[in-house]
Amino acid sequence: MKPFVSFCVVCIGLFLSLALPGSPALADTYVIDAAHSSVTFKVRHMMVSKVRGSFDRFEGWFTYDPEAVPATWRSAAVIDAASINTANERRDAHLRSPDFFEVDTYPTLKFAGTGVEKSEDGAMALVGDLTLHGVTKPVRLDLELGGTVVDPGGKTRAGFTAAGEINRKDFGIVWSKSIETGGLVVGEEVEIQIEVEGIRE
Repeated sequence: MKPFVSFCVVCIGLFLSLALPGSPALADTYVIDAAHSSVTFKVRHMMVSKVRGSFDRFEGWFTYDPEAVPATWRSAAVIDAASINTANERRDAHLRSPDFFEVDTYPTLKFAGTGVEKSEDGAMALVGDLTLHGVTKPVRLDLELGGTVVDPGGKTRAGFTAAGEINRKDFGIVWSKSIETGGLVVGEEVEIQIEVEGIRE
């Protein structure tokens, strides 16, 4: 596997870019605890079922303060594309190939969260830019906050769940085959669910 992009270089760079003069003050910063977090997805197969998968290596941070305006919260993550895991080695090798993620050319996925929107009914959405397969597009994910807690070691932890859907063709991942009864072998819509737990710096 090619070396994973350095967490320090990428995340500190993103942090500085979001903290330019004139930007709102950032809340407390949390580093993602990968052992208690997950990045998973589901995509339709043969139009009759959904295949589940995950990315097993990722790093990132987020800012959070329940007293601060959600629009000022920020987040960033870098995901190792080669760590894709659908519990099938042959399928995973195909997903890493030029037909799909083309990991030799595009070794990482990146997310830069630009804030959180809150509607009048209290529903929240995480908004930001997702870079996948060399293409950057805005995304919007439904957000559920888990709050904060102090663990037995005295560290403050915060967590959230983000979920939504993207179309893989929007990011240049267009491979598929038609089936005789109609439809595609691999669906175009991909459901994403992210479970994050972070430790306050």
